[in-house]
Amino acid sequence: MKQLVIIIALVLTGTGVTAQINLNKIKQAVTQSSLSGEEAGAGLKEALILGAAKGSDLVSQVDGYYQNPQIKIPFPPEVRNVETKLRQIGMGAEVDKFVLALNRAAEDAAKEAKPVFVSAIKQMTIQDAFGILKGQPDAATQYLKKTTSAELTQKFKPIIQQSLAKVNATQYYSSLVNTYNKIPLVKKVNPSLDDYATTKALDGLFLMVAQEEKNIRQNPQARTTALLKKVFASQR
Repeated sequence: MKQLVIIIALVLTGTGVTAQINLNKIKQAVTQSSLSGEEAGAGLKEALILGAAKGSDLVSQVDGYYQNPQIKIPFPPEVRNVETKLRQIGMGAEVDKFVLALNRAAEDAAKEAKPVFVSAIKQMTIQDAFGILKGQPDAATQYLKKTTSAELTQKFKPIIQQSLAKVNATQYYSSLVNTYNKIPLVKKVNPSLDDYATTKALDGLFLMVAQEEKNIRQNPQARTTALLKKVFASQR
């Protein structure tokens, strides 16, 4: 049980990633702690659920993607020449409507992420905790990315497709690309959005979860539950 508490202490405080660890001091703190192994394990999972849930909530609200320059989904870069040409011929407003619709679709799909994250976190093992301990400040996010990306892609893609249609992004893009394809001497492009939008939506989601993980590791005010406070207080 002491080993478990040591692992959780290091993961939650973020002190065991790069520095030399004084195990004697840590063991002394564990001996003095009133935490049970069950509480320590639950504290780790609660911290991860908190970060994942907040990250999901941030991106799934209106403008969660669109007004965040870190994750705003732009016109597909592989067809950026389409955007440039369309703006040159006076279709900038239509391009802007498409970009807004694209981000609205991502915000709509992101609502499905939270239960997938929670399920993955609840299945975390002590070995997983070791991996997080030895990893980078976003190690928990990378764990979630590894364990949930396939399922999230399956869940996101049909929602993205539906959302793109609902907010007329598919219509906007098809219209824009078809207009572009009629321009003489340009290389024709395929008006397909689904894979691009799904990938960018997931990238933005995981970026925000990583930021929330870092916040919980470094900011005591981000530890908002009684169990988290007890876990962190035991490490002082």
